[in-house]
Amino acid sequence: MAIQFTETEEKILALAGADLPDTERPFKTIADQVGVDEDVVLALLTDLKDRKVIRRFGATLRHQKAGYGHNAMVAWRIPEERDDEVGAIFAARPEISHCYIRRTYPEWTYNFYTMIHGERPGHVDDVVAELEKEVGVSDNCTLNSLKELKKTSMVYFK
Repeated sequence: MAIQFTETEEKILALAGADLPDTERPFKTIADQVGVDEDVVLALLTDLKDRKVIRRFGATLRHQKAGYGHNAMVAWRIPEERDDEVGAIFAARPEISHCYIRRTYPEWTYNFYTMIHGERPGHVDDVVAELEKEVGVSDNCTLNSLKELKKTSMVYFK
């Protein structure tokens, strides 16, 4: 069953789903635009997260604009029993923005994915080599980004 939102909640979610205001208190700025208290905005977002309607709420780094022009998705073969251990190691690296576990297929047996952002040519390769040594797994495939085609969030309300 679909969640029914009030008109006010839809306005809040439309603003929260777009680029956040570049202010000291972005949720207060949203609240002011909608005509509610900041607590109303925070309560709605917290409730949706607590009910697992939304998984997370975070900023999106425009990595190429921030100087990270050498990026790659690295697919790894990580033993399932090491997912949490290796995931914690990968997630601790500042060059890695995303870590995912995905199902495998007979023709593609990589199960663990990291998005690595490099500042210069060879930087991603250096990070991969360091991670291989740290986790003791060298079975991976580096898929270098050639061109960014889309970088937008989902829009649920306008």
